[in-house]
Amino acid sequence: MLDMHPCVRVDVDSLMAAQHDLGVCDAIRRIAPGGKADAMSAPHLPKVAGIDPAVTASPHTAAPAPARTAPAPAPAPAPAQAAGSLIQDRLAGMVSDLTTLHELTERLARAGDLDTSLHEFLRAGAALVGARRGLIVLEPSDGLGPTTTIGLGLGHAELGHIETVPRSATSYGRILDGLPDAQGGSEFLPEPDAPPGTGGFAAPVDPRHREVAARLGYAASYALPLTAEATGRLGAAVWLYDEQAEPNDRQRDLAGLYVRHAAEHLARMLEVERSRTHLATVAEELLPSRLPRIPGVQLAARHHTGPRGGGDWYDALPLPEGALGLAVGSVTGAGPSAVAAMGRLRASLRAYAVMEGEDPVAVLSDLELLLRLTEPARCATALFAHCEPAGGPQTDGRGSKIILAGAGHTPPLLIGEHRTEYVETSLSAPLGMLSCWEAPSTEIEPAPGETVLLYTDGLLRHTGDPTDRAYARLHAAAAGVPRAAREDPEALCDHILRTVLPDGRPADAPEDIVLLAARFE
Repeated sequence: MLDMHPCVRVDVDSLMAAQHDLGVCDAIRRIAPGGKADAMSAPHLPKVAGIDPAVTASPHTAAPAPARTAPAPAPAPAPAQAAGSLIQDRLAGMVSDLTTLHELTERLARAGDLDTSLHEFLRAGAALVGARRGLIVLEPSDGLGPTTTIGLGLGHAELGHIETVPRSATSYGRILDGLPDAQGGSEFLPEPDAPPGTGGFAAPVDPRHREVAARLGYAASYALPLTAEATGRLGAAVWLYDEQAEPNDRQRDLAGLYVRHAAEHLARMLEVERSRTHLATVAEELLPSRLPRIPGVQLAARHHTGPRGGGDWYDALPLPEGALGLAVGSVTGAGPSAVAAMGRLRASLRAYAVMEGEDPVAVLSDLELLLRLTEPARCATALFAHCEPAGGPQTDGRGSKIILAGAGHTPPLLIGEHRTEYVETSLSAPLGMLSCWEAPSTEIEPAPGETVLLYTDGLLRHTGDPTDRAYARLHAAAAGVPRAAREDPEALCDHILRTVLPDGRPADAPEDIVLLAARFE
């Protein structure tokens, strides 16, 4: 073993642990040269990552000092001390780089969806290459989508300007076109009279590219392809510099390592997003494509499928003698099986409603029997209402009348100018929980201009409040509907969602949400 000065000895356990934890041990081979020593007694240091092999090693046994008769001048710094300082600096730099990569990859791993992952990737990449603006274009090579462009420090108008530049004029555009020689890298926008080949451009700069760069105020760019092992090319990312600058070798190495890891993460998020989209599409296809037009009633519906795909559903169907059937429900579970069960349950309820819709209790009793016989491991909540609009053949000139029954479902909300109240429904168990389901029906008579709102419990759970507070929040939102919105069930549904949901957007809801509003004239 080499005799080394105490200043040379450094503890590399933490470094090795960081390398193994990050899974980027090859970073050492890319950041610094590596090799093997010829022999343990070789006069030179082995080629360890981060150590300059040209630094002369201290000898095993120091030669005896000659006799001195006069004071010697001050000795020069020992070679071992200089080597030790160099080793420590390089090890400290490597540990710092690995720590940075570890923090950035952990932050990316915490992103739970594709959009958040793309924003995080763009921000981290800008920090690694020393830029403050950039954009990422997601355009999978398989053509299955989704495609999107996200900017960092760039607004929609600025992204629109960049998209007007021909793809062949930019490095990231050539990556997206799949050209074999497109590897990305740095590009500088040369002066107008510069010869071809200046700044990384083999031909004169496209006039539109120069015009957009001058408008947005950038003079250089650094682009990298996004390629995953399983899916191939995902897209490209480019970061913009206000001046003619480029990342140094260390920044390029770190950015390359991060992009390689991030591409695999983005590929997984892409598959998740595609699965969610397909599931939401199937769920939408199992629901009504359009609402029926019944004289004396205005209808509106809102449906949002959660990320995992749930079993919330609604229906509105015309019944004999001018009547209208309204239904909402929720199937336990999530994923494709819950969506399929929801479709079967809705189709069965439609059949029972046509045959015996004037008796909602009988409709739900038959539905419960079918569920218990065909899917004994599944439960569901449901509410069915048989509506007779004013002026219909069944009302004999009287006002509107609604007969409804619920099985473990949330109570409807009656919204009008003079009253906003929950409809009193009997407490009953969900379908499939008891050996024999039965509950009495409830009859209400909405006044002209009043709206009956049916909904699922996903609306209440997304508030994050306890159940009683969630009901109070929904009641307050319904009571505060503006006068103009009361006359339009579409506007009423939008107002309820904006007011009840914490962020005002059902697209961010983790569960299914269903609203079905019927305004009676």
